[in-house]
Amino acid sequence: MQINLSGLEMILALLAFLGVISFIIAFYVIYRFILLYKKTVDQNQITIETIQKNKFEPKIVVIGGGTGQSVFLRGLKHTTKNITAIVTVADDGGGSGALREDLGMLPPGDIRNCLLALANIEPTMNEVMQYRFSDGALKGQSFGNLFIAAMTGLYDNFETAVYKMSQIFAITGKVLPVTMEDINLVAELENGEKIVGESNIPSAARRAKSKIKKMSLDKENAKPLDEVITSIKEADAIVIGPGSLYTSILPNILVDGVVDALSSSTAPKIYICNIMTQPGETDGKDVVDHVKVLLDHAGVNFIDYVIVNNEELPVGVFERYAKDGAKLILLDEKQRECLGLSGIACLEQKLIEIRSGYIRHDADLLSNVVMKIAIKHSYNTDL
Repeated sequence: MQINLSGLEMILALLAFLGVISFIIAFYVIYRFILLYKKTVDQNQITIETIQKNKFEPKIVVIGGGTGQSVFLRGLKHTTKNITAIVTVADDGGGSGALREDLGMLPPGDIRNCLLALANIEPTMNEVMQYRFSDGALKGQSFGNLFIAAMTGLYDNFETAVYKMSQIFAITGKVLPVTMEDINLVAELENGEKIVGESNIPSAARRAKSKIKKMSLDKENAKPLDEVITSIKEADAIVIGPGSLYTSILPNILVDGVVDALSSSTAPKIYICNIMTQPGETDGKDVVDHVKVLLDHAGVNFIDYVIVNNEELPVGVFERYAKDGAKLILLDEKQRECLGLSGIACLEQKLIEIRSGYIRHDADLLSNVVMKIAIKHSYNTDL
């Protein structure tokens, strides 16, 4: 029996056939998608389990000095044990400057603060180490500084003294002076005047009403510790700051070999911008200006991320700082665009902590931001 189909019936039959084929293809695509989704979920679960099993603690290098660095370290030690604090030794003021002049040793103040920030000791011992004498020949001197001076005399070596104190205090991580050489900071102002000595620079710049043009060391070829370079090369993330741009951060960057190590490292380099401008140092400078100072002195763009506070200050606190000429540092769209064109990612977050009327970074919040960057980069590379 022969079946004769009209043209319309043939078209309808063909469409029905194609519909069946399309349904089969769609079913297959959905099936493959479900398999792929399940595989992705399984892989993510494996990654999470790997992190939990290995208790991944990235190696974080923190470069700087001053109060900002030690405050940050107090928060960071709760997120990873693999911390290396690289600390400036250009300080020449206060108790540190006095010991430096009297005993010919490197200034211990910033080193002491970092050791105590990472220490695991009783609160009473911490208070003893921070105690400052109020009378007599030792007036204004910190007991912790004297302890380091005694250890340096005992072992006849500042680096060994710091290492031994690290053991005594059972610190989380390690603290390294950026160099063992006796260095001083030299600032050239825009008016051409040169100022020698970290403690003299901000006040002299304010008196001269001239901004800092360029920073240098009195020893151009000052060499870093070998362990400083090794730590930078092995880091999972490198943090620059927080701290005074010219007098705490740049003294490390200017040591010969540090910039080369930073620029050759594959770890993310993270600059933590200050919350406020500093009179005599960064008057009128915004985030981009801070970054530009770092890159101009380094001679190469080595920064991958900038972390910036985006929280406004309470009026009373702001006015107290504004009396000294300090201003809040915030990002705007023009700055974001400028940094983006330079290949620098901006991370903005509320980061302010106010204690006893003083502004500082919230160490815990800041540490969490840094850890997320470190883990993201490590697992993007390793898995």
